[in-house]
Amino acid sequence: MAIPVNYEERVYAGVLGKIIGVYLGRPFEGWSYQALTQRFGEVNYYVHEELGQPLIVTDDDITGTFTFIRALQDYGCDPNLPARAIGQTWLNYIIENKSILWWGGMGNSTEHTAFYRLKSGIEAPASGSIALNGKTVAEQIGAQIFIDGWGMVCPGDPERAAELARKAASVSHDGEAIYGAQVVAAMEALAFMDPSLDRLLDCASGLIPADCVIRRVIDDVRQWHAQDGDWHRTFERIAGTYGYDKFGGNCHMVPNHAVVLLGLLYGGDSFQRALMVTNTAGWDTDCNSANVGCLMGIRLGLEGIDAGPDWRGPVADRLYLPQADGGRTISDAAREAVGIAAMGRAMAGEEPAIPKGGARFHFSFPGSVQGFQVEDSAECRGTAALENHTGPRLGGARALAITFSGVTKGRSCRVATATFIPPEALQMGGYSLTASPTLYPGQRISARVLTCGSNTREVSVGLYLRCYGEGDKLTIVRG
Repeated sequence: MAIPVNYEERVYAGVLGKIIGVYLGRPFEGWSYQALTQRFGEVNYYVHEELGQPLIVTDDDITGTFTFIRALQDYGCDPNLPARAIGQTWLNYIIENKSILWWGGMGNSTEHTAFYRLKSGIEAPASGSIALNGKTVAEQIGAQIFIDGWGMVCPGDPERAAELARKAASVSHDGEAIYGAQVVAAMEALAFMDPSLDRLLDCASGLIPADCVIRRVIDDVRQWHAQDGDWHRTFERIAGTYGYDKFGGNCHMVPNHAVVLLGLLYGGDSFQRALMVTNTAGWDTDCNSANVGCLMGIRLGLEGIDAGPDWRGPVADRLYLPQADGGRTISDAAREAVGIAAMGRAMAGEEPAIPKGGARFHFSFPGSVQGFQVEDSAECRGTAALENHTGPRLGGARALAITFSGVTKGRSCRVATATFIPPEALQMGGYSLTASPTLYPGQRISARVLTCGSNTREVSVGLYLRCYGEGDKLTIVRG
């Protein structure tokens, strides 16, 4: 099937939707519907500050998704990639007891159990099988939370997406967990070509067994949505029929897959409403919100994400991928989108689209800033703003525009992006953040700078570096 014309930008929207969903749902992960509605009413925007938590965090949903998909790249973008190769990718990139997985122990954490199997020489798909690990462990939610990349590398090909999702999910999961993963990946793949949620559900549900529980969940939630017209009422039905009391373990696939469907169906064509419903319903909020955000990003594009409140500004494309390849830990949505799209094109027999000759920071997508922010200091505060810009002088390309206001002679303003662990992440709780600097001796850094406006002769511009010096204090070494 032909790659869509705006493929890279739609992948970027999917990646953004994924990380926005994680950052929105992570602060209250595991909360109940009752606790969330009592505290917030409805969750319509980020609440991390209200709960005293950082916005940009390490998270298994993000790291696993954008790390395990590298199996395609590492094995020649083979569309017939075997499950054992994806299992080997786990062993290649996971840092044991530190990165990506919840290290909750054998028979407790599904992914930790699978890692033990892989490490002992048991290859996928046996590593995640019900036969070895038991039905409850094998059917937890992890198969779904890591799956979005496999949908995004198969634009317009839901059958291939479902097959790759089956293989990827089988590294650690089995049974209903695999079916849920296949549904999400298939919907995301088809969403590049068809925005109709009904057609996406029809197609995806036809790719899993007609008598499985996930298929019954899809049929029930669609019927309840048509009958109720009220997401609160439909969630009551979900909790009564497919709740945690009926599907055991730490975080079962079935209840949370039902909430993903709830958010999609009641969200309609609104990115914000889909995330609101998904998060206010509770349970595994960061996982469910991430899947919904990714699919809605692909369906609606950047325009759909930007139609509501400013989801993108506080995020600034930033994400962390702590794994064995430390130079990729400090990343951003544009970088990951270009890599995923390159794998998708390779599977389709096409050459990758490489922005600006492979420049690390290219700003090629509308609104992308790739982690750049105005330094929060007394001199800089309130004097500069950033935006993604294009125009005749750029020949149709895009660039990062830095707009100054109220800057007086002798004052300076700095704009930067992290290339190593930033100070605010040093004390971050949750999943470990391990990284290697992406700047090192021997590299050459270059930038093209264009100035405009009436006072450009009074402004000097230069590159600067900041590094951890004595006492691990950040110090400007040049600039």
